[in-house]
Amino acid sequence: MTTLDEVDRGLIHALHIDGRAPFARIGAVLGVSTQTVARRYRRLRTEAGLRVVGLPNMDGIGKAQWLVRLTTTTAAARTLAGSLAARPDTSWVKLVSGGTEILLIVDVPLGAQTSRSLLLHDIPRTAGITGVSAHLVLHIYHGGPGVWHGHVNALNTAQQQQLRVEAAPPRQRELAPAETALLAALSRDGRAGLTELAAATGWSPATVTRRLTELRATGALFFDVEFDDALLGATTRALLWMSVTPARLDAVATALATHDELAFVAATTGSANLVAQAMCPDPAALHRYLTGRLGAIDAIRTLETAPVLATVKAGGRAVSELNKLVR
Repeated sequence: MTTLDEVDRGLIHALHIDGRAPFARIGAVLGVSTQTVARRYRRLRTEAGLRVVGLPNMDGIGKAQWLVRLTTTTAAARTLAGSLAARPDTSWVKLVSGGTEILLIVDVPLGAQTSRSLLLHDIPRTAGITGVSAHLVLHIYHGGPGVWHGHVNALNTAQQQQLRVEAAPPRQRELAPAETALLAALSRDGRAGLTELAAATGWSPATVTRRLTELRATGALFFDVEFDDALLGATTRALLWMSVTPARLDAVATALATHDELAFVAATTGSANLVAQAMCPDPAALHRYLTGRLGAIDAIRTLETAPVLATVKAGGRAVSELNKLVR
């Protein structure tokens, strides 16, 4: 089993701050050679599923996100999850509740009707579906450009500042076709070279560099890091659906966004108006979190917990956890 030392953890943290930071700069921050950083990066990619992905900030490109919950028969769940992960309009697919529920995020243009083909046509006609509910994401408090705290606890403030890339709050804009192609290439590999990105867009490497800088500076593009979270102690994952007193929703969500146990916090439509993903070392730790920190918040009126069995798609790309279950 892969074990992580200070250099590995520092590299993961550094990539969260700047997914395209040169290995030489990361090495200087960590106090190791460029060759050491490159070697560790290759090892973590091979052994721990490390991957840097470039993703659009939905607020910046005029898209909305829907969280869709499907209850299914266990016989249909894995096949359906794989099919949903193959769709271009899904960006996050998880198998939860022991394999009887699928959670996915559907990306739709702002102002458009809810993804009719997916929500109102395809899903109801799929065998094995026993229930469907859809929840519009109103505001993300943690997740997306934010990260799970377990990934970003290795570098001190001075080290982080050396890697920081300043970005303005996202402002809505329509992407040009070449920019869409650029984002598609970065979703496959956020550290793809300029030559590869130039081939994908038809731009020169200099234009790619300029557009990358512009997209990041305007908040339309951010970089995320995918990793086997079990290596950082998160072996128990669960989705938390909460009903919060509306007058206190913003205050509760803002507080939850600081909790080390949570990797995602968002306000949604529906009776459960706040959803989060918990990352804990074991079921006992999840229980302590639910009954302790969350239990102390009286504005949380109801709480539903759904354990995550597998992540089938993340960052717009299918991942391997479902295959592990099949084996």
